[in-house]
Amino acid sequence: MNETITNPLVLQRADPCIYRHTDGYYYFTASVPEYDRIELRRAKTLGGLADSEAAVIWRKRITGIMSGYVWAPEIHFIGGKWYVYFSAGSDDAPFAQRLYVLENASDNPLEGDWEEKGRIYTAWDTFSLDATTFEHEGAQYLVWAQEDPSIGGNSSLFISRMANPWTLEGEQTVLTRPEYDWETVKYRVNEGASVLKRNGKIFIAYSASATDHHYCMGLLTASDHADLLDAASWTKSPVPVFESNEENGQYGPGHNSFTVSADGTHTLLVYHARNYKEIQGDPLFDPNRHTRVQPLAWGEDGSPVFGVPIADGAEVKL
Repeated sequence: MNETITNPLVLQRADPCIYRHTDGYYYFTASVPEYDRIELRRAKTLGGLADSEAAVIWRKRITGIMSGYVWAPEIHFIGGKWYVYFSAGSDDAPFAQRLYVLENASDNPLEGDWEEKGRIYTAWDTFSLDATTFEHEGAQYLVWAQEDPSIGGNSSLFISRMANPWTLEGEQTVLTRPEYDWETVKYRVNEGASVLKRNGKIFIAYSASATDHHYCMGLLTASDHADLLDAASWTKSPVPVFESNEENGQYGPGHNSFTVSADGTHTLLVYHARNYKEIQGDPLFDPNRHTRVQPLAWGEDGSPVFGVPIADGAEVKL
């Protein structure tokens, strides 16, 4: 362990993504309460992200595509360039989310130009959000959430290989549909995927149900030798792996990412949660989903053990 922080780490930042790069910096992006821009900040320590200056790297357009709500940006480094994946609606349909990509060739992504690489086209023109990407055995994959035309509802999780960081190729497979009671509270939701590779396995954590205190996390598991595009390769936990905790006053934990300690020895869970249960109005417009970080444990079978969300104000050794 290298550092001690106090949660919440960053206030009013939902859908957090923290990536530790080879330059020794942590890079952080997340949804802002106004849903109108993409911010990026960096620091040498996780605690430093709390006070680091946020650079606005992109703002939504005035009209047309990418002019509605901007949700859940993620930053990735692929082939020597930086990429930010996000979803956005349009001014006449702000919730009509589709997937988009930005690219930056600078060493420091807070500098240089972010180029719009355009939309990621999936097999269906339906509500789409929360794209994440990972490399495995020389292939780049995209996992994303989308309204499944075969069942309706809000979103299922899909996976596909990528021809380049903004283009899918080949088969597009449904990984998981919302089916359990804890995945279907108020809305039928599987979204916010994040990928972790360890112990000969590939894990995909994801979030389910409405974005209030019912929001929680599930887990998919596959062997790292399996065909990742075959839905049968994946095992789904029948129970949530991370959920609200009354004792610690943490509600609706989810939309996570994974990062590592500064020495690379410990896997860290990054997520958002509120510190109260009752919400006035639509939870999507309640700004107090705060970014939090805590260590991830590992079970004897090599699977991650998420534990419970840690209380506000408690010191967390990372």
